[in-house]
Amino acid sequence: MPSTSASRPARAPRSAVKAISAAAALALLATGCGEGGEDDQLETLNIDFATYNPLSLIILENGWLEEELEELDVDVQWVQSQGSNRANENLRAGNIHVGSTAGSAALLNRAVGADTHTILIENQPEWSALVTQEGSEIESVEDLEGASIAATLATDPYFFMARALQEAGLSVDDVEVQALQHADGRQALENGDVDAWAGLDPIMAGAEAEGAQLLYRNVDFNTYSVINATGDFVENHPDVAQIVVNVYEQAREWANENPEGTAEILAEYAGIELEIAEAVITERTNFEVDPVPGDDVYAAMEAAGPFFVENGDVDSQEAVDEALDSLFYTDFAENREATEAEGTENAADEADIEEEDE
Repeated sequence: MPSTSASRPARAPRSAVKAISAAAALALLATGCGEGGEDDQLETLNIDFATYNPLSLIILENGWLEEELEELDVDVQWVQSQGSNRANENLRAGNIHVGSTAGSAALLNRAVGADTHTILIENQPEWSALVTQEGSEIESVEDLEGASIAATLATDPYFFMARALQEAGLSVDDVEVQALQHADGRQALENGDVDAWAGLDPIMAGAEAEGAQLLYRNVDFNTYSVINATGDFVENHPDVAQIVVNVYEQAREWANENPEGTAEILAEYAGIELEIAEAVITERTNFEVDPVPGDDVYAAMEAAGPFFVENGDVDSQEAVDEALDSLFYTDFAENREATEAEGTENAADEADIEEEDE
């Protein structure tokens, strides 16, 4: 087993169009008339797992996806994602069909032209915060002016940092951002190389247990944990996409019924103490969220959008708005039905896993 450190009535028609598009693709596939017919059989599903996506760990650990796809003669290759930015890179490159990101990162990916769509809301986490060392003289966000902050670009912690600074009357230009992957950001904080870190669980929870201080928390500045897929995949292989969503629903039900077991799996994969994992699962993760995006999801993503333009990542707010209008393929989540895969012992040991370099 691997271990790793508002109402919006105008949105509904667009979502419905996307749902109809995917449903039509499914009908075409069933009749063999679409690009995903017999001549374009998917041989291997490439999907990510990540410690910031506990449901992916449950699925991997139990071998449920392999079991459900066996009848379709589809193999599964798991690719580890160290952050939303890495998952987005792999989605854009076609290295994975399905990837885990924050909602903000999913929106950014589409706003810059990626043919990707969100097919499922995985959970509502409080996974980001601003972190300082124990004994730091920094006592408020306002104190961060002129400070160095480690953050992973194009991820929820980065946009959390930007929003927190804005709320305090500052901007990203008022601090020195050190672009580091999440684990490296923690290390930089512990080494004293930066004054603060835009942290991400479960790495952040591990640092907190060792004395790091959560300088600023705000659950509303976290966007949702979402599951994304490439446009080619959902249009040509909607049957497989539906199975992925259905297996995720089984994992969601299992996690809600087994929080201790979920924490045990997270602890093992993330390489953290069980009590730290338990805190992440029971205090900062909400699986009892509607997998179909609602007004709250739109609002969370919409609030992050202006920072894409401000940072120069996206040319215009219009591009962000268009991306949000076309981001979701909702029918998979609307039609979800939890699978009843039994799983196998040592499934993760037998899984085809590609661990990503940090």
